[in-house]
Amino acid sequence: MRALLQRVTSGQVVIDGEIAGRTGRGLVILLGITHADTMAEVRYVAEKCANLRIFEDGNGKMNLSLIDVKGSALIVSQFTLYGDARTGRRPSFTEAARPETAIPLYEAFIEEFRKLGVPTETGRFGADMQVEIHNDGPVTLLVESR
Repeated sequence: MRALLQRVTSGQVVIDGEIAGRTGRGLVILLGITHADTMAEVRYVAEKCANLRIFEDGNGKMNLSLIDVKGSALIVSQFTLYGDARTGRRPSFTEAARPETAIPLYEAFIEEFRKLGVPTETGRFGADMQVEIHNDGPVTLLVESR
């Protein structure tokens, strides 16, 4: 599992001209799922993302987590995180999990975030989405389960 985290001042997902999900201060998480992922990866990556100390404290040091700052999250499925562009000119997406595997894990990841007390909104799996991200810092990190 791969989660591309972006610390944001705000973010939103638009689908067919309608806002599907939004966040204020917090994280936009682009989530990629591969074939071997299980609930163990879901729990590990969700806990890691919610507790990663990437928000500034009173001294300007990245010392606070999303939970500490009472931020929110916008979680968007992103199969292209498992794109392989090492050869040729067209990326291969064979490492991305098929929807029958990925959708339940994507939904479980969202639920884990909510269980951690993080207000969470989402995009829609498989939809054509326009994602607006107002990166803060910028701070962007890749969290992987393996």
